[in-house]
Amino acid sequence: MPAVQLTDVHKHYGALEVIKGVSLSIERGTVVALIGRSGSGKTTLLRCINGLEAISAGSIDVEGQKVGQKEAELRAIRQIVGIVFQSFNLFPHLTVARNITLALTLVKKLPLAEANDVARRVLTQVGLIEKFDAYPEQLSGGQQQRVAIARSLAMMPKVLLLDEVTSALDPELKEEVLKVVEDLAAQGMTMICVTHEMGFARRVSDEIVFMHQGKVHERGTPEKVFSAPDTPELKQFIASTMI
Repeated sequence: MPAVQLTDVHKHYGALEVIKGVSLSIERGTVVALIGRSGSGKTTLLRCINGLEAISAGSIDVEGQKVGQKEAELRAIRQIVGIVFQSFNLFPHLTVARNITLALTLVKKLPLAEANDVARRVLTQVGLIEKFDAYPEQLSGGQQQRVAIARSLAMMPKVLLLDEVTSALDPELKEEVLKVVEDLAAQGMTMICVTHEMGFARRVSDEIVFMHQGKVHERGTPEKVFSAPDTPELKQFIASTMI
């Protein structure tokens, strides 16, 4: 069974069709980068996988669990799918530890002491254990993004979705976050990453999926996609990112 299975997925906003029949199978332990121009449907597709957007047609399954819109279905999916956004979305009035433990105590009903143990583990994983009692305003952008990743990891997801997680950061801070993603990949975490940064896609992904006008236009290994793209649309896109 693949980790994520999308079958003929469509997404409409009124008369506008954003996703036009996408089918994808993503194996466990692989990292897939979704690339393409703005408006090609990448982020919408990511949000559909987590149930943040309801699909118009087709089906999505994660670890054999249907992504539906019933309350119970959404709860079940969000137990196994984590998502990290471009904006860190940390609560500024809460410590790093409490940002991580909040969902553990409210959703998973863990005692605070046990949740704090989880927070220490995931902060160690992203190299920020010394920031346990810090507040977000005391952190750099790269550190805040690493806390956001730690918060998702605390829920023990089977699939992690990353939506432009480095695009708001300067080059040095991007490197911090990229290192965390690479470490997660080495540990076998299944990840789907939306990115405009081709260096990020090339370094972390096992497979690259190029989306164009709401469809999967081309897919392949990083080596294949960047050295020998099959379609003029992908060739043009890659050329435009090198400018």
